Amino acid sequence: MKKNKRIRVLEIIKEHITNNKKEYFIIALIFIIGIFLGVLFINHMGETSKSEVSTYLSSFIEKMKNIESLNYIELLKSSMIQNALLAFILWFFGTTVIGIPIVFGIVLYRGFCLGYTISVCISIMGLSKGIIFVLILLLLQSIFFIPAILALAVSGFKLYQSIIKDRKKENVKIEVVRHTIFSFFMLLILLMSSVIEIMLSTNVLKLFIKYF
Repeated sequence: MKKNKRIRVLEIIKEHITNNKKEYFIIALIFIIGIFLGVLFINHMGETSKSEVSTYLSSFIEKMKNIESLNYIELLKSSMIQNALLAFILWFFGTTVIGIPIVFGIVLYRGFCLGYTISVCISIMGLSKGIIFVLILLLLQSIFFIPAILALAVSGFKLYQSIIKDRKKENVKIEVVRHTIFSFFMLLILLMSSVIEIMLSTNVLKLFIKYF
Protein backbone atom coordinates (compact mmCIF):
# COMPACT_ATOMS: atom_id res chain seq x y z
CA MET A 1 0.00 0.00 0.00
CA LYS A 2 2.77 2.44 0.99
CA LYS A 3 4.76 1.46 -2.08
CA ASN A 4 1.77 2.23 -4.32
CA LYS A 5 1.36 5.64 -2.67
CA ARG A 6 5.04 6.43 -3.23
CA ILE A 7 4.79 5.42 -6.87
CA ARG A 8 1.68 7.62 -7.24
CA VAL A 9 3.43 10.59 -5.62
CA LEU A 10 6.45 10.15 -7.91
CA GLU A 11 4.14 9.97 -10.93
CA ILE A 12 2.40 13.21 -9.88
CA ILE A 13 5.76 14.96 -9.42
CA LYS A 14 7.01 13.69 -12.78
CA GLU A 15 3.81 14.80 -14.51
CA HIS A 16 3.98 18.23 -12.86
CA ILE A 17 7.58 18.78 -13.99
CA THR A 18 6.82 17.51 -17.52
CA ASN A 19 3.81 19.82 -17.87
CA ASN A 20 5.84 22.80 -16.67
CA LYS A 21 9.26 21.97 -18.09
CA LYS A 22 9.68 25.35 -19.81
CA GLU A 23 8.95 27.22 -16.59
CA TYR A 24 11.26 24.94 -14.60
CA PHE A 25 14.00 25.50 -17.18
CA ILE A 26 13.68 29.30 -16.86
CA ILE A 27 13.60 29.25 -13.04
CA ALA A 28 16.48 26.74 -12.84
CA LEU A 29 18.49 28.91 -15.25
CA ILE A 30 17.95 31.97 -13.03
CA PHE A 31 19.06 29.92 -10.01
CA ILE A 32 22.19 28.70 -11.83
CA ILE A 33 23.02 32.27 -12.89
CA GLY A 34 22.76 33.22 -9.22
CA ILE A 35 25.22 30.44 -8.29
CA PHE A 36 27.61 31.65 -11.00
CA LEU A 37 27.38 35.25 -9.72
CA GLY A 38 28.08 34.05 -6.16
CA VAL A 39 31.21 32.22 -7.29
CA LEU A 40 32.26 35.19 -9.42
CA PHE A 41 31.76 37.58 -6.52
CA ILE A 42 34.02 35.71 -4.09
CA ASN A 43 36.70 35.33 -6.77
CA HIS A 44 36.78 39.10 -7.26
CA MET A 45 36.78 40.06 -3.58
CA GLY A 46 39.67 42.07 -2.21
CA GLU A 47 42.17 40.52 0.19
CA THR A 48 40.71 42.46 3.14
CA SER A 49 37.20 41.15 2.50
CA LYS A 50 38.50 37.60 2.03
CA SER A 51 40.38 37.89 5.30
CA GLU A 52 37.21 38.98 7.10
CA VAL A 53 35.24 36.08 5.63
CA SER A 54 38.04 33.66 6.56
CA THR A 55 38.02 34.96 10.13
CA TYR A 56 34.25 34.57 10.36
CA LEU A 57 34.38 30.99 9.03
CA SER A 58 37.21 30.06 11.40
CA SER A 59 35.37 31.52 14.39
CA PHE A 60 32.21 29.61 13.38
CA ILE A 61 34.14 26.33 13.22
CA GLU A 62 35.83 26.98 16.58
CA LYS A 63 32.50 27.88 18.14
CA MET A 64 30.98 24.63 16.88
CA LYS A 65 33.92 22.68 18.29
CA ASN A 66 33.53 24.23 21.73
CA ILE A 67 29.76 24.05 22.04
CA GLU A 68 28.77 21.05 24.15
CA SER A 69 25.02 21.31 23.64
CA LEU A 70 22.81 23.32 21.32
CA ASN A 71 19.38 24.76 21.94
CA TYR A 72 17.71 22.75 19.18
CA ILE A 73 14.23 24.08 19.94
CA GLU A 74 15.28 27.71 19.44
CA LEU A 75 17.34 26.88 16.34
CA LEU A 76 14.47 24.88 14.85
CA LYS A 77 11.97 27.63 15.66
CA SER A 78 14.19 30.26 14.01
CA SER A 79 14.78 28.13 10.90
CA MET A 80 11.08 27.31 10.53
CA ILE A 81 10.07 30.96 10.87
CA GLN A 82 12.61 31.97 8.21
CA ASN A 83 11.44 29.26 5.79
CA ALA A 84 7.76 29.99 6.46
CA LEU A 85 8.39 33.69 5.80
CA LEU A 86 10.21 32.83 2.58
CA ALA A 87 7.31 30.62 1.44
CA PHE A 88 4.81 33.38 2.27
CA ILE A 89 6.80 36.00 0.33
CA LEU A 90 7.08 33.73 -2.71
CA TRP A 91 3.37 32.91 -2.50
CA PHE A 92 2.32 36.53 -2.05
CA PHE A 93 4.41 38.02 -4.84
CA GLY A 94 3.54 35.03 -7.03
CA THR A 95 -0.14 36.06 -6.84
CA THR A 96 0.54 39.51 -8.31
CA VAL A 97 1.56 40.38 -11.86
CA ILE A 98 4.00 43.08 -10.73
CA GLY A 99 5.50 40.78 -8.11
CA ILE A 100 6.93 38.14 -10.45
CA PRO A 101 10.28 40.02 -10.90
CA ILE A 102 10.65 39.85 -7.10
CA VAL A 103 10.09 36.08 -7.25
CA PHE A 104 12.82 35.83 -9.90
CA GLY A 105 15.03 38.06 -7.74
CA ILE A 106 14.60 35.78 -4.72
CA VAL A 107 15.54 32.72 -6.79
CA LEU A 108 18.58 34.58 -8.13
CA TYR A 109 19.57 35.64 -4.61
CA ARG A 110 19.24 32.10 -3.25
CA GLY A 111 21.44 30.82 -6.05
CA PHE A 112 23.92 33.61 -5.29
CA CYS A 113 24.03 32.61 -1.59
CA LEU A 114 24.66 28.97 -2.49
CA GLY A 115 27.42 29.84 -4.97
CA TYR A 116 28.96 32.27 -2.51
CA THR A 117 28.92 29.74 0.36
CA ILE A 118 30.44 26.95 -1.73
CA SER A 119 33.10 29.25 -3.17
CA VAL A 120 34.02 30.68 0.25
CA CYS A 121 34.41 27.24 1.84
CA ILE A 122 36.54 25.88 -1.02
CA SER A 123 38.61 29.07 -1.28
CA ILE A 124 39.44 29.14 2.43
CA MET A 125 39.51 25.44 3.38
CA GLY A 126 40.85 23.96 0.14
CA LEU A 127 39.07 21.80 -2.44
CA SER A 128 38.64 18.50 -0.58
CA LYS A 129 37.86 19.89 2.90
CA GLY A 130 35.73 22.67 1.44
CA ILE A 131 33.55 20.29 -0.57
CA ILE A 132 33.13 17.92 2.40
CA PHE A 133 32.24 20.84 4.69
CA VAL A 134 29.65 22.15 2.22
CA LEU A 135 28.14 18.68 1.71
CA ILE A 136 27.76 18.20 5.46
CA LEU A 137 26.46 21.72 6.00
CA LEU A 138 24.06 22.05 3.06
CA LEU A 139 23.42 18.81 1.15
CA LEU A 140 20.75 17.12 3.27
CA GLN A 141 18.42 20.10 3.71
CA SER A 142 19.09 21.38 0.19
CA ILE A 143 17.59 18.18 -1.25
CA PHE A 144 14.24 19.51 0.01
CA PHE A 145 14.89 23.26 0.24
CA ILE A 146 16.05 24.02 -3.31
CA PRO A 147 13.34 22.02 -5.19
CA ALA A 148 10.66 23.59 -2.95
CA ILE A 149 11.90 27.12 -3.68
CA LEU A 150 12.09 26.44 -7.41
CA ALA A 151 8.64 24.84 -7.39
CA LEU A 152 7.15 27.84 -5.55
CA ALA A 153 8.67 30.18 -8.11
CA VAL A 154 7.35 28.05 -10.99
CA SER A 155 3.86 28.05 -9.46
CA GLY A 156 3.92 31.85 -9.20
CA PHE A 157 5.25 32.11 -12.75
CA LYS A 158 2.43 29.86 -14.03
CA LEU A 159 -0.14 32.00 -12.24
CA TYR A 160 1.40 35.11 -13.80
CA GLN A 161 1.13 33.54 -17.25
CA SER A 162 -2.48 32.53 -16.61
CA ILE A 163 -3.42 36.07 -15.54
CA ILE A 164 -1.76 37.55 -18.64
CA LYS A 165 -3.48 35.06 -21.01
CA ASP A 166 -6.92 35.01 -19.39
CA ARG A 167 -8.15 37.94 -17.29
CA LYS A 168 -11.56 36.46 -16.43
CA LYS A 169 -12.12 36.80 -12.68
CA GLU A 170 -13.40 33.25 -12.18
CA ASN A 171 -10.47 31.66 -14.00
CA VAL A 172 -7.97 33.83 -12.13
CA LYS A 173 -9.58 32.87 -8.80
CA ILE A 174 -9.22 29.16 -9.65
CA GLU A 175 -5.53 29.63 -10.53
CA VAL A 176 -4.92 31.60 -7.30
CA VAL A 177 -6.50 28.78 -5.27
CA ARG A 178 -4.32 26.22 -7.07
CA HIS A 179 -1.23 28.33 -6.44
CA THR A 180 -2.18 28.70 -2.76
CA ILE A 181 -2.74 24.95 -2.24
CA PHE A 182 0.50 24.12 -4.04
CA SER A 183 2.36 26.74 -1.98
CA PHE A 184 1.03 25.17 1.23
CA PHE A 185 2.51 21.78 0.30
CA MET A 186 5.81 23.45 -0.58
CA LEU A 187 5.71 25.15 2.83
CA LEU A 188 5.48 21.73 4.47
CA ILE A 189 8.55 20.63 2.51
CA LEU A 190 10.44 23.77 3.57
CA LEU A 191 9.54 23.09 7.20
CA MET A 192 10.82 19.54 6.71
CA SER A 193 14.10 20.97 5.42
CA SER A 194 14.33 23.01 8.65
CA VAL A 195 13.95 19.84 10.73
CA ILE A 196 16.66 18.11 8.66
CA GLU A 197 18.95 21.16 8.89
CA ILE A 198 18.75 21.49 12.67
CA MET A 199 18.20 17.92 13.86
CA LEU A 200 20.37 16.06 11.33
CA SER A 201 22.84 18.30 9.48
CA THR A 202 23.86 20.17 12.65
CA ASN A 203 24.57 16.92 14.50
CA VAL A 204 26.52 15.49 11.56
CA LEU A 205 28.51 18.73 11.39
CA LYS A 206 29.26 18.58 15.13
CA LEU A 207 30.44 15.00 14.67
CA PHE A 208 32.92 15.90 11.92
CA ILE A 209 33.79 19.49 12.91
CA LYS A 210 37.00 18.40 14.69
CA TYR A 211 38.49 17.46 11.32
CA PHE A 212 38.20 21.01 9.96
